[in-house]
Amino acid sequence: MATALEKPPVVLSDAPAPAGPRKGWREYWHLYAAISPFYLIFLGFGLFPVGFSLYLSFHRWDGLGSMEWAGLSQYQYLLSDSDFWNSIGNTLIIWALATFPMIFLSMVTAVMLNSAVRLKGLYRVAYFLPNVTSVVAIAIVFGSIFSTNFGLVNAVLEGVGLDQVAWLNTPWGIKITIAALMTWQWTGYNAIIFLAGLQTIPSDLYEAARMDGAGPIQTFFRITLPLLRPTLLFVLVVSTVTGLQSFSEPQVLLQTSSNDSTFAGGPGHSGQTMVLYFFQQTFDNNDFGYGAAVAWGIFLVVVLFSIINWRLVQRRGED
Repeated sequence: MATALEKPPVVLSDAPAPAGPRKGWREYWHLYAAISPFYLIFLGFGLFPVGFSLYLSFHRWDGLGSMEWAGLSQYQYLLSDSDFWNSIGNTLIIWALATFPMIFLSMVTAVMLNSAVRLKGLYRVAYFLPNVTSVVAIAIVFGSIFSTNFGLVNAVLEGVGLDQVAWLNTPWGIKITIAALMTWQWTGYNAIIFLAGLQTIPSDLYEAARMDGAGPIQTFFRITLPLLRPTLLFVLVVSTVTGLQSFSEPQVLLQTSSNDSTFAGGPGHSGQTMVLYFFQQTFDNNDFGYGAAVAWGIFLVVVLFSIINWRLVQRRGED
């Protein structure tokens, strides 16, 4: 009987398979060209101005003549500049008066929107509308509402038997007016953010809580608030960054309330924020070198308080 021919054993070679020709950047040039506009625009209008402002902060320059090397003298003067520290204090007070009520109102509004049955889309558009409205227009309207003689707020105070308040002529009145403007502008925007966070919470948790006898308040503090902590962190950090950079609100609101073109921040500069002070030093005084130093000081303040807020919320989450 003929024996079957056995197949020769397959010998596996340890040598790697020959690699194909490596494709260089020339073969992908059309892909790089497609995404290059973004990087070119970012380089010209984002990265270069940041680097140039840092370079400019070490020089004295009025915008027309030649630059003069100043070294660290701009920053040394910045640390002893009472007007700059006053603007920091004003900004922090306005930020606190606006941010914490705004977060509370945003969360309450988000809970109401989440439980709404009809016209959900209409409510969301209505609450978001103030955020896309022109800040200049809002400031003019609020200037009329908080006007001393003909303002709606003082009319209401008189109606309930209280005295009028010179909102735009007193230090605390100015801060409260700016904070009210910012609260009205950002409450709807943050409510939409909180609403998105609420819709990610499983409904099974609420049903289980109701079966265990938990009321609405216990459900909010035991389920809703802990699960909304990442959203709350985002809203707090974004509100810190935007609130500490407030400029248009005091600029328009206070200049429209005074006939003096050099009016800066109201009486005693009580409404002079950090960015408003930067604008005045740079474009009103034509001191671009010191203005750049002020800008970098503002950057450090914003980063510092953003980190503090982030750490506080994270620590509470760990507890």
